[in-house]
Amino acid sequence: MLQLPAPPVVSRLAPTPSGFLHLGNAVNFTLTWLLTRRAGGTLHLRIDDLDRARFRPVYLANIFQTLDWLQLDYDHGPTGPDDFEQHYSQRHFLPDYEATLQAARAAHPGLFYACRCSRTDLTRAALPLSGNYPGTCRPHILPLDAAETAWRAHVPPGCTVAVPDLWQGQLSVPLDVSLGDFVVRKKDGTAAYQLASVVDDVRLGVTLIVRGLDLLSSTAAQLWLAGQLPGAGSLQNAQFLHHGLLLDETGQKLSKSTQTGSQRGILAEASHPRVVYAAVARLLGLPPDAGHSLESLRAAML
Repeated sequence: MLQLPAPPVVSRLAPTPSGFLHLGNAVNFTLTWLLTRRAGGTLHLRIDDLDRARFRPVYLANIFQTLDWLQLDYDHGPTGPDDFEQHYSQRHFLPDYEATLQAARAAHPGLFYACRCSRTDLTRAALPLSGNYPGTCRPHILPLDAAETAWRAHVPPGCTVAVPDLWQGQLSVPLDVSLGDFVVRKKDGTAAYQLASVVDDVRLGVTLIVRGLDLLSSTAAQLWLAGQLPGAGSLQNAQFLHHGLLLDETGQKLSKSTQTGSQRGILAEASHPRVVYAAVARLLGLPPDAGHSLESLRAAML
């Protein structure tokens, strides 16, 4: 049964401009907005654009267009693509991420190790059931400052992370099995997703994170990492809510990474945001009438 978040609530919408936003993204944003507004909280728009290889201006514009279409407002964040690029892109915070990495490196020798494996190496070496990295480079003790090496966090064997969840109840995630030694710094010297997400959420003072169940292992990684990073412990007190996933007609979860060239996201596929509101109502187990509009959804949540 869904437990409502306790105030004070500070949450965020955290899309990535790596594809057109689909129904699952829209449902997550709407649910986050509803929970934050019901609690009288503060909502940030935090766009994760570190993956510049997949970044496209049209995807960035689609984020703002989709939020406007859904009638979802936010309290802090960029007003549009230009404002985002000039003031809010994660590229502006690269020194902060690096400083956090270096502080953790100094505080916890052995927490990170250098990995020189190529993508081909990673594919060949991936563990058969989980697909995780098997720690190939860990025993080599390569210099962290060596060229063309990524940094991985050494997840201890048997590492289990407790995740108190407002929807799923108390969860326990075996991080060493579900994710393994994950990358915190890429070969080009920039921070990786898990590290940047922790630093950004701490900087914004986030107290509520709403995600799909497919990101449970990321939640566990970030909670564990927050305990290792100097100054990031506040994230361990955040409230988490992992909701069920929306599937496509083949039973696969909706994902921007699997979009075909003809798929243009929820804006192109739905004639009215009522499609999204109805999906949120079903997810929450609300009466069908609750999904007629954003206001009816909000009223049903009171």
